[in-house]
Amino acid sequence: MTVRIAMVAGETSGDLLASHLIRALRQRIPDAEFFGIGGPKMQAEGFDARWSSELLAVHGYVDALKRYRELSGIRRSLLAQIRKERPAAFIGVDAPDFNLWLEGKTKDAGIPAIHFVSPSIWAWRGGRIKRIARSVSHMLCLFPFEPELYERAGVAVSYVGHPLADVFPLHPDREGTRARLGIGLERRVVAMLPGSRQSEVRNLADNYIDTAQCMLARDPALIFLVPLATRETRTIFEHALRRKQATELPIRMLFGHSVEAMTAADVVLVASGTASLEAALLKRPMVITYRIGAWQYRLMKHMAYLPWVGLPNILCEESLVPELLQDEATPDKLALALEAWLNEPERCAALECRFTELHLTLRQNTAHKAAEAILPYLSGAAP
Repeated sequence: MTVRIAMVAGETSGDLLASHLIRALRQRIPDAEFFGIGGPKMQAEGFDARWSSELLAVHGYVDALKRYRELSGIRRSLLAQIRKERPAAFIGVDAPDFNLWLEGKTKDAGIPAIHFVSPSIWAWRGGRIKRIARSVSHMLCLFPFEPELYERAGVAVSYVGHPLADVFPLHPDREGTRARLGIGLERRVVAMLPGSRQSEVRNLADNYIDTAQCMLARDPALIFLVPLATRETRTIFEHALRRKQATELPIRMLFGHSVEAMTAADVVLVASGTASLEAALLKRPMVITYRIGAWQYRLMKHMAYLPWVGLPNILCEESLVPELLQDEATPDKLALALEAWLNEPERCAALECRFTELHLTLRQNTAHKAAEAILPYLSGAAP
């Protein structure tokens, strides 16, 4: 009898994560079939995408409210198909606001519900764990401190590591990357990552340009690399350069290639998010920054549990790298924090050792471990 598995993955990162999981499960169950909501990478693994994962790309509360009726309709339609087709399990990959409701309904229908990528209950909205305990049969966690939170709540849980740690080399090829970018090893390079979303780039572009100008006033030989994820975000940054009459600055924009930019850099200025974890896995010193609307920042700050927002600091449980957020993120302060890394090689070397330890902790062969945790539910052997 063919094993059928329903899946929902949100956005590009979920599509990639789910595609690796499909491949790992197929190694154990070659004739397994997968259907639900997914993207092109999942489809390349034979996934039956009845809706595209792009539909779940919601940006902020306002966008979520505007699209509530549409997304609710999709979710109910998929639930009806799951109830009718009775897959062996449902796997929700990230997208907790969409998936937890669906997982609760499939679990109530007697179908195991597995959630891959724990919501950040350790950072804010910790009360969600009660809903999670009702909704999921098993939680798969990317970070080593997360399982204890679920065990205390009586949720079956597995630590599977972070997929980026499997992909990124322990020792990045800085020399080779600089050669490919045409940058000499003697040059001092600053990578600036203003985020992947248009709103992030709009909020940070002027600040990043002003920071570059501050640093160039003290060291005119610096080079700045600014990787931008889309044509739209590149256009926003270009407009900011023209508006500030800064087109002559030694700022080199890249179309994507954020990993290459960080690998080549001596220091990284990065918007808070997954890119800060990438910088840590690349063993780069960094300064983390972010700017959002004033009311949204007050709300998030009020609901936060931890003294840090950056994943490197959260995972290492100390202030390893500076975080300059909101009103603290002035060009002068950002420039000084970046220059401190450039002028303190011993501090950079100590940070590289800490980040190597973190990399080894997170490198767990994630897709393989996740598949092993899921298999008992597919065979009916799980409790």
